[in-house]
Amino acid sequence: MQSGIENAVASQAHRGLVGGQGEAGGVLKTPEELADIVSRFAASDGWMERVRLRTDGRWYERLYHGPDHDLWVISWLPGQSTGFHDHGASSGAFVVVTGSLEERRPGEQAQSIYPGRGRSFGPDYTHDVGNGSLGPAISIHAYSPPLDEMNEYEVDEGRLVPRERGQADGLDEVWRVERQEKRAGRLSVEQMLSAARARLQRLSAREAHDALGKAGTILVDIRPESQRAAEGSIPGALVVERNVLEWRLDPTSSARLAVATDHDVHVILFCSEGYASSLAAAALQDLGLWRATDMVGGFKAWRAAGLPIGDGGPRCGSDAVD
Repeated sequence: MQSGIENAVASQAHRGLVGGQGEAGGVLKTPEELADIVSRFAASDGWMERVRLRTDGRWYERLYHGPDHDLWVISWLPGQSTGFHDHGASSGAFVVVTGSLEERRPGEQAQSIYPGRGRSFGPDYTHDVGNGSLGPAISIHAYSPPLDEMNEYEVDEGRLVPRERGQADGLDEVWRVERQEKRAGRLSVEQMLSAARARLQRLSAREAHDALGKAGTILVDIRPESQRAAEGSIPGALVVERNVLEWRLDPTSSARLAVATDHDVHVILFCSEGYASSLAAAALQDLGLWRATDMVGGFKAWRAAGLPIGDGGPRCGSDAVD
């Protein structure tokens, strides 16, 4: 039996995505229609708070199960992957909501998939999807007919061979090794910035303003004192300078702030122009703060948008937990 919140999500999915189909219940969706469904659902409200992270494997939940398609949300910690598999007779589509994923196809190079991007495919499509990045990822998936079969494969001399169920394959370990190799590689600061932003759902100044004051959301000013004094401040923002950011916002840190209650906190960072904040937000995601992001253009964009500013003295993040 579905709980009240599950019924609400299912009702939302039905109204927003299959409403208007009338008597078409049971008519299978095309891959293109499924791609539209996952994109629109990913942009809707009310599902993100359901997401959890799991260290021993991907976390997933079916959000909607209708006569012609179903909807799933999946979270991926670094190194987690599916292995090569198909979806039986179901067509499918998925979109990355936050973070980044990689898709592998037999005989092809891996393709990175960033927020707002995805894949759509017909029946018997075989691929391997995993998180080879350094931070968590979340994706929305849809299948038509609703998913009831997945066949798993392993690669043998370039060929896909059906894999016996329960057979250990060490695929997550392969992804973890590749992630470590990426960590050891040398990147320019521009490459680091680009990789960091690919993982973030960055907010405009207006979007950050609208989010300020919502439960579970913290707007954090990481600028140094001299910059705050020269430029001004944002009323209601919490000051946590960059050099102590991780220690103050990691929920497991003995020096954490009282607002760092868990890894689900929506942290929005800003600096002067929106460069250092992107790198800092990616660092917080590496700590498991999967909703961490930053404000495009930083404080200067906030000021240019005509939003409220103060005199450089917002509240400081000194209330660390002992």
